[in-house]
Amino acid sequence: MPTRAEKHAKGYVETTGHEWDGIQELNNPLPRWWLYILYATIAISVLYYVLYPAIPGITGHTKGTLGYDARLVVEERIAAARAAQRQYLDRIAVAEVDEIRGDAELLNFALAGGGSAFADNCAPCHGAGATGGPGYPSLADDAWLWGGTTEAIHETLLYGVRWEANEDTRFSEMPAFGADELLTREEIAATTTYVLSLSGAEDGGDTMQLAVGSNIYAENCVACHGEQGEGIQELGAPRLNDQVWLYGGTREEIETQLHRARHGVMPAWVGRLDDNTIKMLTVYVHSLGGGE
Repeated sequence: MPTRAEKHAKGYVETTGHEWDGIQELNNPLPRWWLYILYATIAISVLYYVLYPAIPGITGHTKGTLGYDARLVVEERIAAARAAQRQYLDRIAVAEVDEIRGDAELLNFALAGGGSAFADNCAPCHGAGATGGPGYPSLADDAWLWGGTTEAIHETLLYGVRWEANEDTRFSEMPAFGADELLTREEIAATTTYVLSLSGAEDGGDTMQLAVGSNIYAENCVACHGEQGEGIQELGAPRLNDQVWLYGGTREEIETQLHRARHGVMPAWVGRLDDNTIKMLTVYVHSLGGGE
């Protein structure tokens, strides 16, 4: 009987006996290099099972002769990182926010830690770049509802805004002038005209309506928003004489806000984040470009 080599020399190739539409399945041997790699991987797998935790059981798993445990490695790395950070965290714990800003080493550490905390806790509402959106104020400009000093930002972070679970929360509420029938539809339209004129968005148009709106504003809005629409941070009342609008600055959007005001809510972070993290967040938010 001819050997495989002799058959190959004569151009004969074995088949498996399978044939479809005249197409035969050849029975060529696997390349030796491929087989060697396969055998090597099998050997390495067996060795891995012996050295490392691998095979699960009913009450646990094989421990491996090396005693390696990935969880322990991670815990050790976390402990080492915390130890390296401790020298900074201990100093931040006893420092005021402005003292942190005045120490270049602590400032760099606080900016990194605050940025990480912001991404985890604040970005879902204020955006990754802190530019905000409809109903969520930007933290990267100089328009602040409750103040942009480090002290004011720190207080807002601690107690939140309209967060009923905290008795120290910042709180303000604009009346629903239309829904509560405090103003008529025509009076709301006139007030909107005046508010738009404060920011320069409209030149006033109908002077009669502008005069009516001015009187209504003086009677109902000055106490919170100021005579020139400059806002009052102590009350959380926004400026109306700029082009920054929390719920939109079109005529329709302003009329909607006057009819039934919308009020945002921010969580109180005290008790949810530790004191050091809140301090670092304060430093980070203040650094975004609009801090006072």
